[in-house]
Amino acid sequence: MLDTLTFLKCLAEPTRLNAMLLLQQEGELCVCELTEALGESQPKVSRHLAQLRQCGLLLDSREGQWVYYRLHPELPAWAQGLLREAGLGGNAALAAAKAALGAMANRPGKRCC
Repeated sequence: MLDTLTFLKCLAEPTRLNAMLLLQQEGELCVCELTEALGESQPKVSRHLAQLRQCGLLLDSREGQWVYYRLHPELPAWAQGLLREAGLGGNAALAAAKAALGAMANRPGKRCC
């Protein structure tokens, strides 16, 4: 059972928050897409994704060497609503991440790179 304090603590770091907001808007992304969008190293992004998974906010699936992430489908409605609202706010880092994702040269389809 996810409580508000745990949820907010998990999102307190900007990389984790922006990853969650991107996943909320995009549905599913692989690590390479998140790395490109967030402008961070693969180890850093993977570490933050692992923390979000441990919090129960994300699910991952593996296909060969690629790992895809998506929001946990059982996130409470209040948590999903908070993410939707946060995505509508003036978040310059999120806007830059979406632009970087859109400009990704060899962006994969629904299954990865």
